[in-house]
Amino acid sequence: MSTISLGGYQVDRLKSEAFCQPSIWIVATCLYDFGCLTEKQCWIMISGQILGVGEIRLGGIGMKSYKLRVVETAEYLKSHINKSPEIGILTGTGLGNSLGSIDIDISFNYKNIPNFPVSTVQAHLGKLLFGGLNGKPVIAMQGRFHLYEGYSPADVTFPIRIMQKLGVKILILTNAAGGLNPDFKVGDIMIIKDHINLTGSNPLIGPNEDIWGIRFPDMSKAYDEKLVLLAENTGAKAGIRMQKGVYAGLKGPSLETPAEVRFLKTIGAEAVGFSTVQEVISAVHGGMRVLCLSTITNINDPDKPAPATIEEIISVAEKAAPELETIINDVVGGIKARKGDNLL
Repeated sequence: MSTISLGGYQVDRLKSEAFCQPSIWIVATCLYDFGCLTEKQCWIMISGQILGVGEIRLGGIGMKSYKLRVVETAEYLKSHINKSPEIGILTGTGLGNSLGSIDIDISFNYKNIPNFPVSTVQAHLGKLLFGGLNGKPVIAMQGRFHLYEGYSPADVTFPIRIMQKLGVKILILTNAAGGLNPDFKVGDIMIIKDHINLTGSNPLIGPNEDIWGIRFPDMSKAYDEKLVLLAENTGAKAGIRMQKGVYAGLKGPSLETPAEVRFLKTIGAEAVGFSTVQEVISAVHGGMRVLCLSTITNINDPDKPAPATIEEIISVAEKAAPELETIINDVVGGIKARKGDNLL
């Protein structure tokens, strides 16, 4: 079978001379249930004649296959750990060393985990850690995946679904971001209070997996207010320069033009980057409470544009890692022991 894109879906089709003109395709979807697994299938028609059946795929992976991969990977990890994690941590560019306080029980290279994507960006270490932090069992990722690497939204958020399957209820993310607010300085830590998804993608497109979350999750409070307050108090106590702001998520990898910077500022963005929003959407869909910390690695001034290099961004992020480590440690320490599903 070969694959074409219809309405944003990747649809498998049988090879046939009749398919030389895909513009005359008509697709009518029908829902088929397989126990707890669901997949969309479509009748492939030309001029009203059914020619075959294909599977509608989520980001290139059928929902049935995707869910099975999540289950398979989660079960593999469960077989190697002694305690299920309560808190998930995901670090961004140059920030992997902010996890130094974790008492590691076991670590995995991404490439050795069944079905797991692999980081292709420098300063993403590509390791998955299990251990304890301030008395709480955690799962932590040193490096993430991006749309600009060629990964689909489903790939980018695959680790979030693994965390959900393992029982994670709180997710802490970090990233490196360009500052748009003129009051920000390089090296500041910005707590994300809201985001703008400008990637043109969403990990929830396609058939909804009801046991993961509802079809239309509310995003009005995507970033947990209690976690934000914990982070603010930690920063103030430690004397760390903290900000709060709105994060704009772009697809990348090209950096912003001055005109794009002006646009982003006009719509209320205060920092910009190429990650995070896909993961946050999946986490909220999965019922997790979310905290995200952005390291401001450069300031974008559209009237005085200055080139930014990945080396400079990594350097600033690495210098900020100890402050992020302090914040993460204290936030995790401020989270109460598990009582049902309520960790705060």
